[in-house]
Amino acid sequence: MATVEERLFELGLAVPEVIPPVAAYTPAVRTGSYVYTSGQLPMQSGALVATGKVGAEVSPERAQELAAICALNAIAALKSVVGDLEKVVRIVKVVGFVASDPAFTGQPGVVNGASELLGAAFGDAGVHARSAVGVAVLPLDAPVEIELVAEVAD
Repeated sequence: MATVEERLFELGLAVPEVIPPVAAYTPAVRTGSYVYTSGQLPMQSGALVATGKVGAEVSPERAQELAAICALNAIAALKSVVGDLEKVVRIVKVVGFVASDPAFTGQPGVVNGASELLGAAFGDAGVHARSAVGVAVLPLDAPVEIELVAEVAD
């Protein structure tokens, strides 16, 4: 059976370096059997990939791609705490925030980008509960932000 990182490799992806915090927080915290990630933005190589509101400057399709980048960054934050992604028992909850034009109502479709990546990476353990929330603005004018909660084994 393929590991999480092998599945990501098959998708042409690799777990990136953890994105340094943009304020006073840590990328992820473990308490007991759970890891909570901070909200992850669509950053690659230390830079925000896109800015703007979904449904205005950013298309829903592009926003879905950005949500997958956020999820990959959340995986990196998770790995920074547990060391080995094979310790992940289950992705329990995903919360997606979508900076939305006032007329845009497709937040669940945008956050599918994160959910689908987590499912592809973790298989059945990647099936999770989820919220998709439209907001007026996100840090750095990011279009999408993703956070997650994972259950891990010792």
